Amino acid sequence: MHAKINHLAIVSENYAALCKFYEAVFGMKTSGTTRPGRAVTVGDAYIGLNINPRREGRQARLDHFGIEVDDVDLALRRLRENYPRVKCLKRPDSRPFAGLTTHDPDGNVFDLSQKGMENRSGLYIAAEWDQARTISHIAFRTMNAEAMARFYADVFEFATLNKGDDDPNFYVSDGRVTLVLIPWEITSSEGASVIMPGMDHFGFKVESIDALKEDIESVSANPHLRPVGVGIGSEGRNRLDIFRKTCPLGVFHMADSDGILIDAAE
Repeated sequence: MHAKINHLAIVSENYAALCKFYEAVFGMKTSGTTRPGRAVTVGDAYIGLNINPRREGRQARLDHFGIEVDDVDLALRRLRENYPRVKCLKRPDSRPFAGLTTHDPDGNVFDLSQKGMENRSGLYIAAEWDQARTISHIAFRTMNAEAMARFYADVFEFATLNKGDDDPNFYVSDGRVTLVLIPWEITSSEGASVIMPGMDHFGFKVESIDALKEDIESVSANPHLRPVGVGIGSEGRNRLDIFRKTCPLGVFHMADSDGILIDAAE
């Protein structure tokens, strides 16, 4: 079964402005069929980044990711037979990127869609284009990281990637984008605000870190797009240190204008 990571979702109180940050800093394109009153979608030619308005009872955060398969019935059968505690929820037909929402056995939520489904639109049916800065990995913290890596390999046939002997993370890939599964322990937050289990950060592959820094400096002239500072104050420095040590895939660490953590590498 062919499967790919097809979208990533952010919940934001500033969703309309946040898309401009990703356009200006990472060169992402905004969907021509954006739903003005509901959400904004930008893309890197492979992954759609859905920026959703914060609604009642929801936290502003990096929220979830989505997987597209060529045989959703096979994926659901594997879930029923091998992971019976995993449940699925049918989503509204108006969504241009997902038909179902489900979760792994640790409760990490993700969307599931069938390639070619009728309600896909906008960037999700656009031809791919060349872009210098693309999403390379998505990282989340979970209690049973090794078992969850096996889950994504078993159900979606993601490749299990090699890692260093001293690296506690686990990595699976759709061939282009990597899921980074970080073991969650509350003791990992020592010296900083408690880092919850769930989505942690995502990363970009860029043509030049120096060029990225120049674009960040340029966009910072606009107070509405200025990235949130990282490493400020004692707790901030500790949080940045945790970020750096947590994921070896990024060499430059930052936040977007909403505070979502991002790392980048060439």
